[in-house]
Amino acid sequence: MNRRRSSSAKRPARGTRRASPSRTNGRLRLIGGDYRRRQLPVLERPGLRPTPDRIRETLFNWLAFELAGAQVLDLYAGTGALGLEALSRGAAQALFVETDSDVAASLSTNIATLNTNGHVHRQAAMAFLAGPATPCDIVFLDPPFRQGHAADACQALEEHGWLNEAAWIYLEIEHECEPRVPANWQLHREVRAGDGIGRLYRRQRAA
Repeated sequence: MNRRRSSSAKRPARGTRRASPSRTNGRLRLIGGDYRRRQLPVLERPGLRPTPDRIRETLFNWLAFELAGAQVLDLYAGTGALGLEALSRGAAQALFVETDSDVAASLSTNIATLNTNGHVHRQAAMAFLAGPATPCDIVFLDPPFRQGHAADACQALEEHGWLNEAAWIYLEIEHECEPRVPANWQLHREVRAGDGIGRLYRRQRAA
């Protein structure tokens, strides 16, 4: 999942060498399922890092009985940590949406390394959601903080047919934000995630 935060994050000091787009600065470790303990390279990008192990463990404990055969969407994918974890734990297919071409290419390489059923779309999230929809069972939604993307993305998921009737939606937002989500999304669980809050919703039949 993309852990990219607000563009107001601290920038490198003047004269600091900018890293090459292809340089890696860490590893993504999958923590459960078929690819447990597999480690994959993560590109160096400001604010880009895998969702922490503790948060992933909590989230996938919540979703333990929902993953087998699931169709998954990892929006604002970044490292793809959540979508890859879902595939490791039995999801049938995952779609990853990432606008940064180098990050998307790195994610495609990691999917090929695992030889798993993931597909990367190098596209802005809202443009992707406006296209032909594949109804999903689980959606991971972690937009950049403090840029106002969350409410629009949630509404687009609901309005454009991206959600199966009883879909699960995991939304990660800044801790001070009270999210505006569709009225038929019922909050199931929540967890503190660094400077944000992770909330898991269950979609109910629309009134």
